[in-house]
Amino acid sequence: MTGPLSGIRIVEIAGIGPGPFCGMMLADHGAQVIRVDRPGGQALVGDPARDLLNRSRVSVNIDLKKPEGITAVRRLIASADGLIEGFRPGVMERLGLGPDTLLGENPKLVYGRMTGWGRDGPYAQAAGHDLNYIALSGVLDACGRAGDKPTPPMNLLGDFGGGGMMLAFGMVAALLSARATGNGQVVDCAMTDGSAVLATMIWSLRATGRWNDARGTNFLDTGAHFYDCYETADGKFISIAPVEPQFYADLISRLGLADDTDFHVQNDPRRWPALKVKLDALFRTRTREEWCTLLEHTDACFAPVLSMAEAPSHPHNLARGTFIEVDGITQPAPAPRYSGTPTATPSPLSLDPEAARGIWQEVGLSDDELAHLRAAGVIA
Repeated sequence: MTGPLSGIRIVEIAGIGPGPFCGMMLADHGAQVIRVDRPGGQALVGDPARDLLNRSRVSVNIDLKKPEGITAVRRLIASADGLIEGFRPGVMERLGLGPDTLLGENPKLVYGRMTGWGRDGPYAQAAGHDLNYIALSGVLDACGRAGDKPTPPMNLLGDFGGGGMMLAFGMVAALLSARATGNGQVVDCAMTDGSAVLATMIWSLRATGRWNDARGTNFLDTGAHFYDCYETADGKFISIAPVEPQFYADLISRLGLADDTDFHVQNDPRRWPALKVKLDALFRTRTREEWCTLLEHTDACFAPVLSMAEAPSHPHNLARGTFIEVDGITQPAPAPRYSGTPTATPSPLSLDPEAARGIWQEVGLSDDELAHLRAAGVIA
């Protein structure tokens, strides 16, 4: 393994969404992540080896409904630095895999818990998804255009930004603490909490009177004429975002609007709707490629709005290696990047029985014990 987390072992109890994303982040950056799957379990995308959130892991199949399966998982976790689980509160305890038990057997263990609402509070036991969590944190209400209902930002803010990424950060912080003190701990990551943290800057703007709760009327939420997407003559879209006055002046000059006094006052919200109408009409006069020729690589804060099909072949993304292809599947490359401990190219989830057998041997299971567990249907 390569990457800054090389030498770290994580056990991931299989789930969907934010837990696997956390496991992917840790695996991308060098940790050995062992995914515990249920025998016969179904992957979100059908084939677990083609689910990119599962990349760079080894899968072991264990039936957690059988006592011998719980014993085997406890042996595996006893050898690990960290654990990722995403069940509702109380499920791991009922399985005999709660933090009191596992930290008693492995005091340095970092026990990462991924939930939507958190481990406690009135909503703790209720079902939910990303959209519900960011609704409760106040983030969803701020997403959308003026006069319209809130617009779900896919499942990026709850599942992945406020969930999986936040848990990965928390686990790395706790792993550093465990190395320094010898003591592991529980990392309680709730997507409601995490999505609220992602909006910290907006809370700062609100506290200073520079943000109001009417969605689509602020300078970062499509209210301003200078921070939005516009349709071009060929039905495609471009984005502009010159928030700073010097960048705004650069854009206005390149658009040939320097003599239009309507554009001389940038930050008067009363003028924004009329200025958006003018820019909308202007940007419809040329194709996206023509606007790229005029505005790319300038300080106008411009970029074409690329589809997922287009993004991997854009010259900038090609130069950076932002996307890679593994086994015929195009996917984002690991990020961020390191000068001294570069990450490896991701690989598909390993379903190789020999790889799983090697892991079981590392934690002390003999071939006879493995044969017994397979015969009993505990290990697939």
